[in-house]
Amino acid sequence: MSLSSEMCDTICQEIHSCCELNNHLIQVLAALNTNQRHKIKEKYMELYGEDPFLGFQNSIHRNDPLISSSTNSNSNTSSSSMAALGLAMLLKNPHQRDADVAREALEENEVNYRALMEIFTCRKSSHVALIRQAYLTKFRRHLDNDISSIEPPHPCQKILMALSASHKAHNADISQHIAKCDARRLYQTGEGRTGVTVDEAVVLEILSKRSIPQLKLTFSSYKHIYGHSYAKYLKFGKCGELEEAVEAVVKYICSPTKYFSQVLYECLKGTTRDKGALMRIMASRAEVDMEDIQVAFNKKYGVHLKNAICQSIPQGDYRDFLVTLTTNTSTPTSL
Repeated sequence: MSLSSEMCDTICQEIHSCCELNNHLIQVLAALNTNQRHKIKEKYMELYGEDPFLGFQNSIHRNDPLISSSTNSNSNTSSSSMAALGLAMLLKNPHQRDADVAREALEENEVNYRALMEIFTCRKSSHVALIRQAYLTKFRRHLDNDISSIEPPHPCQKILMALSASHKAHNADISQHIAKCDARRLYQTGEGRTGVTVDEAVVLEILSKRSIPQLKLTFSSYKHIYGHSYAKYLKFGKCGELEEAVEAVVKYICSPTKYFSQVLYECLKGTTRDKGALMRIMASRAEVDMEDIQVAFNKKYGVHLKNAICQSIPQGDYRDFLVTLTTNTSTPTSL
């Protein structure tokens, strides 16, 4: 939707006059893109001298005892409260939102490695740097240190540290030659050797020294050279936790829209323990690749994402909020 000066003024007046968030205002703000919400923020501050969205976020958590900073849904949380929480998440700067997601993932009883992997595989290096800074500013802790200190140790922990190193020091140029060489190394130290699935040292070295686009080209080269994907080999090989973690990373990097569509399907069907994934993905991908995710979702499951949401989520403000996000694809941005 376009945002005229008159509409901007009207929204600012409604924000100022309302005592609390209502469904209409939630849907209006959710339907806007980041630039439009920024325009409203600037206009509101010009008119009233304060940040309207910061006030919203504070009042959401202060006025509803069922809402915490967590993105995890609670069976006792009302539909309107979930919608308000979703809006609060949407209104955050993308790097601050990811910093909060990372902290929450690390504080869960079982570390949410999937949420962390999404950050380090589906964000640009410049964005990851902003996430680290936002994490340090808000929590007075270093994200990399918190990941390296996870107990008990887990293969995903090593992979996350390797990916983090990649974002800090990779070469931005993409090389077909390097991709082919790395693909051959992966084959020769894994599938091409008897009794070995992956060589941990080789995999971690490649993940730590190559950019995400370079890694994507490497996995593409693997499939071109050997006739099947590296992920497929890992899936049907004799896999342990390390192999499963590497397989997941390959999927994140090579087919992010397919990955996100699968997670959304699991959320809507109630077959995942990652209860915060639905809101996390809908909020973070709304202006990035939501349209492509919906295409992948429809292709794989034979139903439109919007319809799947309506079938799985009870009628109410939260369902309206999620449906609105499926239509908010007019101004894609890159992370």
